[in-house]
Amino acid sequence: MNSLYLRLWMMLTGWGAVGLVYSLTSSQDQASAIMLQPSAIDLWFDFDPNAIWLYLSFFPLVAMGYLLCPAQRLFWLARSMQLSALGAGVVFIFWPTTMIFPPVTQDTISATTLKLLISFDSLQNCLPSLHVTLTILAVCALWQKHAPLRSLFIAVWGLAITVSILQLHRHQFVDLLGGAVLAIAAGLLAQRILSRKADKVAGQTT
Repeated sequence: MNSLYLRLWMMLTGWGAVGLVYSLTSSQDQASAIMLQPSAIDLWFDFDPNAIWLYLSFFPLVAMGYLLCPAQRLFWLARSMQLSALGAGVVFIFWPTTMIFPPVTQDTISATTLKLLISFDSLQNCLPSLHVTLTILAVCALWQKHAPLRSLFIAVWGLAITVSILQLHRHQFVDLLGGAVLAIAAGLLAQRILSRKADKVAGQTT
């Protein structure tokens, strides 16, 4: 399979799995979800619709993860996102969470864009933050020791996306922690699965 087609297919099966699970679990009644309370860290961040642009930069970052990561990490990235979707889906179904979202009253391009995003977003599925999970996985896939400046830029970009989530008050700090834990767990499990598969194939060829 052509390298580009393979990368696009991995993006579809990996990132697409997350979107599918999120869509299937987003129609639950908000009244039945657990109401999360803001922590002291959440209160540090004033609501700022201008953060929408950093928030939306998540999408090109994840796409870059699939299109530009080293070839040996491509399957890991897709499998990690599939496992993330599975883990998040279980939480969304059996422990749905929600929060109080601030009204968007500003009359700016940023505020209008945020309102458009909110119209497609879910009022529950706060914990874990898949925005954080996928950002961490994409940053890890793109990280390369021989390109420290580029890798550092991508890491800072990922961190800025995470901060923008708190500025928009679309998630709380506990959701970010949950998203990070999910990314680590899914990444490690995906690596283990792929390593075992590689060892099995190597054993069959010897």
